[in-house]
Amino acid sequence: PSKKKFCFKAAKEHEIPEDLSKVLEDKVMETVLDLCYVKMSRVEMTCLDGADEEGIVTKSVSSHSDLIPGVYEGGLKIWECTFDLIGYLSEAEVQFANKAVLDLGCGAGLLGIVALRGKAERVHFQDYNSTVIDQITLPNVVANCMNKGSRTGGGDDRKTSKPPAKRPKKAEHLPDVVTKCRFFSGEWSEVSQLLSSSDKPFSKYDIIVTSETIYNPDYYSALHDTLAQLLRKNGHVYLASKVHYFGVGGGIYLFEEFVEERNVFRTSIVKRIDKGLQRCIMELTFKDSS
Repeated sequence: PSKKKFCFKAAKEHEIPEDLSKVLEDKVMETVLDLCYVKMSRVEMTCLDGADEEGIVTKSVSSHSDLIPGVYEGGLKIWECTFDLIGYLSEAEVQFANKAVLDLGCGAGLLGIVALRGKAERVHFQDYNSTVIDQITLPNVVANCMNKGSRTGGGDDRKTSKPPAKRPKKAEHLPDVVTKCRFFSGEWSEVSQLLSSSDKPFSKYDIIVTSETIYNPDYYSALHDTLAQLLRKNGHVYLASKVHYFGVGGGIYLFEEFVEERNVFRTSIVKRIDKGLQRCIMELTFKDSS
């Protein structure tokens, strides 16, 4: 995989508004697997009305594409491998309590929200696009902190779920939960650099979760290096992917081959899903970890 098409979008940290009720203004919520998320079609409408400084919604609509390399990387849609990984984290009883977690390429942020519900000590969210963080990720985190349910999912109730009330009621300890979170946008290596050079204290992550982020082989080098820089020595990466991404060229076995050539991580396919397009869950750990 080459780096020639790679775009280095500057990283920034997004401040959490003091008045969290404003984050949910004009948002309509839906539920899946007992997790709240903003209705994407409504977000797209508000973005077309001017709430999207990057213009990614207009570009996505005009090009009839969910991916525009270097411009928009798919965060306005919840991709199916996210649900595969939520199911696996529950089945494998992955423990988040007192752990530092990064939801890399977070989009809607559902994986990080599962970690929050699992009593993670801190959860950081990263997406390529700042519009996604402001309009989708942050509202989803706030809504789920207000929704006191604690189930992390297992069954698939996507088709039968009902949207909750438009404005979830305020939870008593909401600020405590949200203070565990930080939100970043920008390209992976730029975010990694921002974290390591920040004047805020930073320590590496025990767990990194990421879904549908290996569709483009041009990004493999940046993703691999970011994982290597941000994961603790005995940490775990859980990555969900389709076996092959038609039209883009990436896929789980191509990425596995790339990682093995670098000789930094040990890879293991921990689950295969054969329904529809073949999909996999991969676990990565450092080769020199215990």
